[in-house]
Amino acid sequence: MVAETEYYDRLGVAPDVDEAALKKAYRKKALQLHPDKNPAGAEEFKAVSEAYDVLSTPEKRELYDQYGKKGLEGGGGMGGMDPGDLFSQLFGGGGGMFGGRKPNGPRRGRDLQHRIKVSLEELYTGKTTKIALQKHVICAKCEGRGGKSVKSCVECKGAGVKTIYRQMGPMVQQLQQTCQECQGVGEIINPKDRCKDCTGAKIVKERKVLDVHIDKGMRDGQSITFRGEADQSPNVTPGDVEIIIEEKPHPIFKRKEDDLIAEIEVDLVTALTGGVIPLEHLDSHALMIKVNPGEVLKPNATKLVHGFGMPSVRYHNPGDLILSIKITFPDSIPPESCAALQALLPPPRPLPTWGDNILVDEVEMVDATEARTKSRAQGDDMDEDEEGGGGGQPHVQW
Repeated sequence: MVAETEYYDRLGVAPDVDEAALKKAYRKKALQLHPDKNPAGAEEFKAVSEAYDVLSTPEKRELYDQYGKKGLEGGGGMGGMDPGDLFSQLFGGGGGMFGGRKPNGPRRGRDLQHRIKVSLEELYTGKTTKIALQKHVICAKCEGRGGKSVKSCVECKGAGVKTIYRQMGPMVQQLQQTCQECQGVGEIINPKDRCKDCTGAKIVKERKVLDVHIDKGMRDGQSITFRGEADQSPNVTPGDVEIIIEEKPHPIFKRKEDDLIAEIEVDLVTALTGGVIPLEHLDSHALMIKVNPGEVLKPNATKLVHGFGMPSVRYHNPGDLILSIKITFPDSIPPESCAALQALLPPPRPLPTWGDNILVDEVEMVDATEARTKSRAQGDDMDEDEEGGGGGQPHVQW
């Protein structure tokens, strides 16, 4: 006596049905209800496939007969199997749901990343560099077979893993473990038949040199991809090798998008009367930046030179050169020149007028750093004199 008969009813068979009759019943139902022939029967097709999956697996069938569907919770049912896959196993080939199922291709290997440091000059002019990699390739001697007389593992049927059903009260837990017989490879090779070059591993190490073309205007963090140049392995599509650019810091220029930013020092004479500011650029040529007479450059002013930034990968025109102005002042000027300068420069701001109740002191400014240094030195001398004073009575506080 079985706990319930729903799965048997779905297939139109009795609970004592044998394996051959069960398979025949499923084939008949599956052909009738497959969505490629009967789009309206999609849900019923799934239900029939679920029933066959349980009843065709001895461990699951035993649990179902004893406890019904509740006994399959926590690892029973179809276990994530696609009904189309079940159909394909039975009939062979495509036969997937809704328009046919294509067989899964080889899995894709992982991508490899390598970082290369590139100077701002090299990003400005472009360059080609070489990078050497150590990668795995299919063994040429055995053509990736690992040796001769390779046999499929009997224990796991070539899957590399074994499915284990563990009963936990009224439920069953389904686990997958690496096959110990073949160590997860799915194949068995007699040690004497193993390839001498790869010792049965099917792959060997090889040095590969890639020519990396860095285009003008490429940026920090951009990557150059070499399709299919990562490690090779049997039945695996090789991944890509990705070369990632790391921009080195530059002593003068900083980059922002396609613009170049530089802080330049300008002497006071040029800032006030005009002249030329020389600046060596990134491609072994210099700029002579004109300051027109009558134009006054102010400290921390920002100026722009069109078209002398970085080459642009996205746009036709290059970026701009942005200049942050730093004025260098002389340490002093001859007193006799002050009158001439005052005559040339705008007049100073007028002095404020204070009332009679305001006391006014005239003071002189000195260099703050120099004054503080002298003050500390004098204080240290006084401390030494006090420590070395002779024979005074100790101070007593009452």
